[in-house]
Amino acid sequence: MGRLVEELAPGQGHEIVSLEKAEVAVDFTVPHAVVDNVRKAAGLGVNLVVGTTGWSGRLEEVRAIVNQTGIGLIYGANFSIGMNLFFRIIRQAAEGIARHPEFDPWIWEMHHTAKKDAPSGTALKLGALLKEAYGDRAISIASNRAGQVPGTHTVGWDAEGDSLTFTHTARSRKGFALGALWAAQWIHGRKGFYEFSEALWEAPR
Repeated sequence: MGRLVEELAPGQGHEIVSLEKAEVAVDFTVPHAVVDNVRKAAGLGVNLVVGTTGWSGRLEEVRAIVNQTGIGLIYGANFSIGMNLFFRIIRQAAEGIARHPEFDPWIWEMHHTAKKDAPSGTALKLGALLKEAYGDRAISIASNRAGQVPGTHTVGWDAEGDSLTFTHTARSRKGFALGALWAAQWIHGRKGFYEFSEALWEAPR
């Protein structure tokens, strides 16, 4: 992902420089490195786009660093614009379908073998959206890792009479990189802690 961001950045009006000279840094690393990366960037006064997933357990720790140092940070379970449209569709679908308890909700996702976290951050985000409608009701999340699959996520409901499925399929990682570059433009010059799925609907300055 880092190489793809570097490749696409010039075409989006961005220049790749060292962290010390940067105005915004883009993090696609590994979960255990995120907090240290945020501390380092914050110490330099550099805003951040965090596309790494699997660190949500330390979300409040990162929020505190951002607030204490006065930088801006935007993070997301998935930086695909299409996926964020999918999030909205699933939230609205769940609100309606949850009124019919005979429909049992479930989530399935598949990624390439190098994907570090399972379930993916995106699947967990989808699970959180369903929880908004279902409360404590159990929601099954299944994961597969194989080959070079960029990412496929399906949310479904099953009942005795029929079933519904909604699927988002990433064709390549390019969509994630372009979304991260959009986020870099959006967070430039801002302070505070933001989630991509919320910020997406406000145009960059």
